[in-house]
Amino acid sequence: MSKLGLALGGGGARGIAHIGVLKVLEAEKIKITSISGCSMGAIVGGLYAYFGNVKEVEDFILQAIKNTKNEIFNLNALYKDTAEKDKNYFEHLIEYIGERVNALKTLGRLSYFEDKAANDIFKMVPDISIGSLGIKFSAIATDLNSGEEINFTEGSLRTALKASSAIPGIFPPVVLGSKLLVDGSASESVPVGRVREIGADRVLAVDVTCRINTMRPAKNMFDILYRSHDITYHHL
Repeated sequence: MSKLGLALGGGGARGIAHIGVLKVLEAEKIKITSISGCSMGAIVGGLYAYFGNVKEVEDFILQAIKNTKNEIFNLNALYKDTAEKDKNYFEHLIEYIGERVNALKTLGRLSYFEDKAANDIFKMVPDISIGSLGIKFSAIATDLNSGEEINFTEGSLRTALKASSAIPGIFPPVVLGSKLLVDGSASESVPVGRVREIGADRVLAVDVTCRINTMRPAKNMFDILYRSHDITYHHL
């Protein structure tokens, strides 16, 4: 009997579209025997391997977004337009200084978010063994020290998802022994080969990356970071 595996790529918030793919597979009663994911694909895939149904995955992610939106949306402080007309000059000045101070603070850290904030965001993810999941699962991360792609097939699900989605410069690298782990998208886009390694003989690959033939003018460092990320994904 054929064994269908899913290879779920990264792509930031676009990776939530993987939930739609899972809904269709469930509706058509197509059985999934293994999943390999990268970045957001690892989060959605890991949660599906844990819960075993897409409704709980969707509910979990919506709740996680609700619970962590204050942390995530603090990034918006670097986007604000200081020319808002409902503020006086003094208010604009204080806001301008505050935003620049927040940005400068990151120069003394490895990432925008510190370890505590990252831990708070991922504490909702079950801290269970990957080997205990109902569906075979692996998550891709990248070791900054060696430059190698790391495939988590065992160990803590929470650690694997945290490492696989540690966007460089945004979330802190995950230290694991001698390894310094960041987002799997630094070395992989859609982990087709990896899902074959854990037992799939047929693979459905899902790529949610965007086209790179158009680019809006960059307004800040995040636009540059995300644009570079998309170009890397395109070539991978």
